Amino acid sequence: MDQNWVSVIPFLVVIPIAIKTKQVLPGLIAGLLTGSYLLQPTLVGGLERMVQFLVKGLVDPKNIKILVFLYAFSGLISMIKLSGGIKGFVEEASNRIETKKGALLLTYVSTIGTFAAPSFRFVTIAPIMRALLKKVKMSTQELGFVIETTATPIIVLIPIATAFVGYMTSIVDISLKNENITADPYSLFIQSIPFNFFSFVMIIVGIYLSFFHHSKSTEETDPKDVGKSEEDDWHSCDPAVNKELPNKPWNLLIPLILVVFLTLLLTWWDGYKKTKGSFFAAFISADVMDAMLIALLFTTIFTFLFLRFQKMKTSDLLNGFIFGGNELMSVIVLLAVVWGLSSVTEELGFSAFVTSYAGWIPGSVIVPLLFIFGCAVSYFIGSAWGTWGILMPLGVSMAGVADVSLPLVIGAVFASGTFGAFASPLSDDTNTIARILNLSVITYARYKLKPALIAAAITAVLYGATVFFI
Repeated sequence: MDQNWVSVIPFLVVIPIAIKTKQVLPGLIAGLLTGSYLLQPTLVGGLERMVQFLVKGLVDPKNIKILVFLYAFSGLISMIKLSGGIKGFVEEASNRIETKKGALLLTYVSTIGTFAAPSFRFVTIAPIMRALLKKVKMSTQELGFVIETTATPIIVLIPIATAFVGYMTSIVDISLKNENITADPYSLFIQSIPFNFFSFVMIIVGIYLSFFHHSKSTEETDPKDVGKSEEDDWHSCDPAVNKELPNKPWNLLIPLILVVFLTLLLTWWDGYKKTKGSFFAAFISADVMDAMLIALLFTTIFTFLFLRFQKMKTSDLLNGFIFGGNELMSVIVLLAVVWGLSSVTEELGFSAFVTSYAGWIPGSVIVPLLFIFGCAVSYFIGSAWGTWGILMPLGVSMAGVADVSLPLVIGAVFASGTFGAFASPLSDDTNTIARILNLSVITYARYKLKPALIAAAITAVLYGATVFFI
């Protein structure tokens, strides 16, 4: 009898626990612990194997670079907040914009400079829209919906200088290694971007609601309307725009321009040294993670000196950097456990099990079903990153068995996690927007669930149709 069936047990542990606790980390830890004890069924042996798998993932040079990137990125954003960069940008923008069209155009155009992370988008754009709410003349729920369509759905499509790209590439990488597939994970990530159909559909829906739809919603805020009193103005919606901070928009704009410019330049240069070819060929051939990390570290050092030149205290900047980096510790722990879980399931024979028993599933339904299942998981756990970590190894395995396009499957897994980040009442995106705009989380999540489900249905149909053409 094939013993590889035990390799699915960790997944059967992960998903129910994550859904029950509404937290992805307890489920992943339980799955890793279960797999470790299956390999070493003794009281101490299981724990020893668990530690080995965790250390294996953490000492990998590529993974260390991702962890350093995430920590430094969060630390840089924290210094920018502390220096009044975000507060100054919000003040300038809210003072200059006079119309609804101008406010909405700013929301979309500003994506160019604030695409680094959803939370970064929210603390730069949502306070502006909150300050202009009377001019915008939209229901607060609809306003939040429009802002969210310019966050995670767009950020997952951007291949450089985001908090997502390193993690997304890492998840693809470990899934390829599990299947012994020789391919460049970043190149596959680039190829998968056009197949993240949910993101594209949600962006189109957001544009429609922004410029062509008049909301009939009467739900404004919970419990009171935004901006109706001096005590409830936009300065109170997030610490990054607190009244006590200085107004220095260039403290935001200069670091952002620098990190994007350096990332593009260093990526091109690294690839050009290898290929001596066109910009696109150089970009594909480059070690993008190295380029992003060097660009980020240079920008962080420059920003520190730039802020010191403005007479900010060294201790305040260092404490701000460390505080910001420590906010990412939960993500770093999540990454370590995802890497460990991937290793343990592979050692249990997960790939062999999928190859043996999933061949009967028609290739035409694998991608739509994987997307729908991923949407359900991501909705109930509220984590795009957790969903990707759980489902990407499964998706890559099934793609090989059914001979389905690998970029298509990777795109579908990323799309399913994006659905949860957007629609789930448990997601950080939903809760952050609700806090800034003073909305009831549950009421707001219910408001945007219908359009999100419509977009998901369209996406599933697109995946079913696309299988026949590639």
